[in-house]
Amino acid sequence: MPYTFSQSQQLFERAQQSIAGGINSGIRLMEKPVPLYFEKGAGARVWDVDGNEYIDYQLGQGALLYGHAPAGLAEAIAAQAKLGLHWAAQSKLELDVAERLQQMVPATELVRFNNSATEAVMAAFRLARAHTGRRLILKFEGHYHGWGDEGLVGFANPPSTWADPEPARVHPSKGIISAVTEQFVVARWNDIEHLRQRVADYRGQIAAIVCEPAMCNTCCIEPGEGMLAAIRALCDQEGMLMIADETITGFRFGAGGAQAYYGVRPDLTVFGKAIGGGTPFAALTGTRAAMAKIISGEAMHAGTLNANPLCLAASRWCLDAVIALGPEHPATLNRLGQKLMAGLRALADEHDIPLRPQGPGLAFHTLMVKPDVAARPVENYRDYIQLQDVPRWTHLRRCLLEEGVRAIERGLWSISLAHTEADIDEALARAAVAFKRHAATWPAA
Repeated sequence: MPYTFSQSQQLFERAQQSIAGGINSGIRLMEKPVPLYFEKGAGARVWDVDGNEYIDYQLGQGALLYGHAPAGLAEAIAAQAKLGLHWAAQSKLELDVAERLQQMVPATELVRFNNSATEAVMAAFRLARAHTGRRLILKFEGHYHGWGDEGLVGFANPPSTWADPEPARVHPSKGIISAVTEQFVVARWNDIEHLRQRVADYRGQIAAIVCEPAMCNTCCIEPGEGMLAAIRALCDQEGMLMIADETITGFRFGAGGAQAYYGVRPDLTVFGKAIGGGTPFAALTGTRAAMAKIISGEAMHAGTLNANPLCLAASRWCLDAVIALGPEHPATLNRLGQKLMAGLRALADEHDIPLRPQGPGLAFHTLMVKPDVAARPVENYRDYIQLQDVPRWTHLRRCLLEEGVRAIERGLWSISLAHTEADIDEALARAAVAFKRHAATWPAA
C-alpha cells in the first residue's frame, strides 16, 4: 500500500500556528502532499514520523554526502560538545580544517569560515569588488548563489523577460534593495560567445564572474566543452576574479571539488553542504592575492559564530573521510548513479513516460519532458524551462515518495557514500511500482 502521512499533516497544521508559513525554508512547501517531518536517519535511509522508511536521494538537499548519522561524525560532534560549544575565539580545529582544504583543493591558499554558503557568497562578492574597484558581478541564468538580495538576481528569469542580447536582472523576491539588481550582468550558461559579448559590453566594470561549475540548482547541467576555460581566460584577460560556487559540487565531485574534476582553477571558491556533513558550516577559500583585502581589513568579514568548534569538528571528520577515499572518488558514486539513471529510464520507456535522466551520476536530474516538445539535452536554464513538465514530475515524485524513494522536489537526485548496489536495486524495485501507478493515474481527473 502507498505510504500515508497523517502525522506529518497534523504537525504541519500545528506548525502554522507558531512558525510563519509552517516551515523554516520556503522551498520545503514544494513537497507534496505535505512537508514531511522526520524522526531519524541511518546510512542511505530515513524515517518520518508516520514510520515510513525511505531510500533517500534528497540527502538534506545534498549536504549528506556521508549518509545519515554516520557513527564517526556523531562521535566527533559529541566529543567536541563536551569540551565547548562556542568561544567566539580561535581553536586548533580551525587550523586542522583550513590545512586540509589547502591539501585537497589546489586553488585554496587561504580560508575564511562562515555558517552558511549564502554568507560565503556575500563575502566573495564584497571581496571581488574590493579587489578590483569595480561594482558589477557577472552571473548566469539559473545559477543559484544563496537566498540573499545578491544571490538570486537573474536566477529565475521568466520567459516574458527573455529579451536578447541582454538577459534580465529579475529578482524573484519582493523586499530587496532595488539598486541590487543594477550591480549584476546576467549571461546564458554554456554559450561562450554570448558570455564574451556580455564582458565586452561592460568592459572594465565587472569585478568577477561567478558560476556553479556544474549547474545543480536548475536541472543538472555540466559545463559544455570549453565553458569553464573561457571563464578563466576572460577573467585573466580583463582583470576579473573567477568565483566557483561549489556549495553543492564541493567534495561530491572529488577531494578537489568540481574545479579539479573539470580542470579549472578559480580565484575564490565557496564550499557548503558536504563540508559540514549536515552542520551549518561553509568556507570561502581562495588564492592569497584574491584574499588580500580581507587580510588588510579593507573588505570586512566577520561573524559571531564563524569557525564554530562543533561545526569544525564535524568538518574535520568529513574532510578526512573524503581524503581516505583516495583518487578513485567519485568513481563509485558515478557508477551507482548511472545505474540508477539507466534503471529509471528503462522504467520510463516501459510505461511510455517522457522521463530523461541527465547528469554525471553522482548527482543527476530527472527531466520530465513536456507533451508535444521534442526531447533534447538541457544545456541551460532556458532549455530547462521550455522542456520540464513540472506538474507531471510532481505527480511522479509523489508516487515515488509514497513507495519509499525520496528525491529533491525539483528533480535532483544525489548519491551518498552510504548507498550500495542493494540500495539502487531496491530503489528501482520500488520505483517500478511508482511508475506503474503514475502511468495509470496521470493525468489526474
